[in-house]
Amino acid sequence: MNDSHPSPVRWGILGAATIARKNWLAILNSGNGIIRAVASRDATRAQRWIDENQVQHPFSEAPEAVAGYESLLAREDIDAVYIPLPTGVRKPWVIAAAKAGKHVLCEKPCGATGADVEEMVAACRDAGVQFMDGVMFMHSDRLPALRRVLDDGESIGTLRRIASQFSFLAPEDFLAGGNIRVNSDLEPLGSLGDLGWYTIRFTQWAMNWEMPKAVSGRIINQTETGVPIEFSAELIYESGPTASFYCSFLTEHQQWAHLSGTKGNLDLRDFVLPYYGNELEFTVANAHFETDLCEFRMERHDTRHAVSEYANSHANAQETKLFRTFAELAGSGQPDDHWPRITLQTQQVLDACLASARDGGVETSPG
Repeated sequence: MNDSHPSPVRWGILGAATIARKNWLAILNSGNGIIRAVASRDATRAQRWIDENQVQHPFSEAPEAVAGYESLLAREDIDAVYIPLPTGVRKPWVIAAAKAGKHVLCEKPCGATGADVEEMVAACRDAGVQFMDGVMFMHSDRLPALRRVLDDGESIGTLRRIASQFSFLAPEDFLAGGNIRVNSDLEPLGSLGDLGWYTIRFTQWAMNWEMPKAVSGRIINQTETGVPIEFSAELIYESGPTASFYCSFLTEHQQWAHLSGTKGNLDLRDFVLPYYGNELEFTVANAHFETDLCEFRMERHDTRHAVSEYANSHANAQETKLFRTFAELAGSGQPDDHWPRITLQTQQVLDACLASARDGGVETSPG
């Protein structure tokens, strides 16, 4: 691409998934991407999906409906592909896309195992194409603001503990098999892959990508076919901090992260999907315990931090920044290995948590 007048990255989408509708708008808002084609096993389904999205948020030139993923990957007018296919069938298409010279943005969890992800990442590296997973909060302006507070030495002091939860109460038909997230062939990692991926990623980000020396996991509830639907884990780090996470399809919607240190704590109530509005916030608490003879007072001292950023569907929303950043990397000709590296690390920690849970919760080392 010409650096002074870069051409937009030309996207193809493999599969007409629901989450891809959100990313249709993100690509439209990115300013450096356009969708050229959408593939489904049935071109009629792809066309219907395109038509529905075009009504609400149209591209000046409507994407083309394509029958079959191979046909889309063979097109010369596609630079990058977004792959929201189910985890159980995703690996061969990621590898095929890389071999076709397409940059790959992959939904999470990226693979059923770390070995799968290693193959996917290696294929992209060998082909010289960018690989990235679809964790949107990694691209929010709130994350650098969090980092500044964590690193200032005063707001929370030395980090000691990280706790997080991502859960939602799934309806009965979902749990009875009406959703692929409880299908052992398509989404074998269940809530751990769908929700726990985010809690692990946030924890690893907070720890500056230090791998835990040991993890202990527990499957609290699972389907008859062994798909986790409620899961918790403990992570221990050589440098001192510990972490825990909980993910569930059985508990009402929550998506919080809490970081505790020697001087204070940081509270984030919506770390995955920001609450609707045009500011993203978090709170630092530095409570004071005061005594005066018979009087005991716990004083609340909270500081609100916020960044100006829309929660969704905007040019500065985190999903838009994800696609904008990816397109910049794809267009640069210089893939950034940071992104596939943290994807693989997330998967390795997830694998260790699951292995521990299936072995009675014994401590297990990732990687």
